[in-house]
Amino acid sequence: MHQRAVRNLAKLETTQARITRIFDAAAGGKNNFLVDKDAVRHFDQAAPALTNAAHAVLEFLSRVIRHLAVQEEVDQFLIVGSGIPSGLSAGRNLHDLAKHPGGPAPRVLYVENNPMVVTLAQATIEPFTDLVRVVEGDVREIDEVLDHHVVRTFIDWDRPVAVLLLSAYSLHDEEYAHYVIKRLRHTAPAGSFLTLLHTTFDGVPPELLPAIDDLLAMTLPHLAVRSKEEVAALLEGLDLVAPGLVWVPEWRPLGEDLSCQEEPSKSGNYGAVARIP
Repeated sequence: MHQRAVRNLAKLETTQARITRIFDAAAGGKNNFLVDKDAVRHFDQAAPALTNAAHAVLEFLSRVIRHLAVQEEVDQFLIVGSGIPSGLSAGRNLHDLAKHPGGPAPRVLYVENNPMVVTLAQATIEPFTDLVRVVEGDVREIDEVLDHHVVRTFIDWDRPVAVLLLSAYSLHDEEYAHYVIKRLRHTAPAGSFLTLLHTTFDGVPPELLPAIDDLLAMTLPHLAVRSKEEVAALLEGLDLVAPGLVWVPEWRPLGEDLSCQEEPSKSGNYGAVARIP
């Protein structure tokens, strides 16, 4: 990429809010800009729940990865679209949580469409471990992602892998969203797992929806929002790990996870883990 293009891209990245950076800002992370912090402020003014929702999502991801690593003994993770959250405490990064005491050292591959996040992670994570890789890719180009050299070679596709699809919010086209799930479930070998995180407005009070819609039109005009029935349709035919498709605070909560516990719907996200036959 030419230097001018890089500069232009960097400028664009700092002047437009991005959903992963908004959640990072809400969770107290550092992988965000002023425009993302402003978006958090505006969302909290319209419906004061984004900060708790961001923490609830991080807690959900932490529980999922620990379950897959410890209970299911998975040692390979493909994480698509997490933003590589920086709001987690030391030793609690998603790739840290994938470690299973006494088990083989896990491999974790992040796929991100945010150049800033990719560059920062490659500079601050990859130099210190051979077991974590970060590549640039977009779930809206799933064939290109799965054909990426690092994706094909860093993961051993002859053994079970845990795929975490965390950027379904960018899949607006219903047919293509189903295609993405199909590609992932047919690429991963039997015994693998697919985790899906999805934004919803099911829990938003009707009187707040106009304000939220107006705010999204200004900050995140292309955010894909689905109902529980629509999310369930994406997972049709897969064997869901208990408790199934639920609000993220309801997925195997632990005592120390407090975000949105009293009102799980305020997390604004459904989550599920499915076995790939």
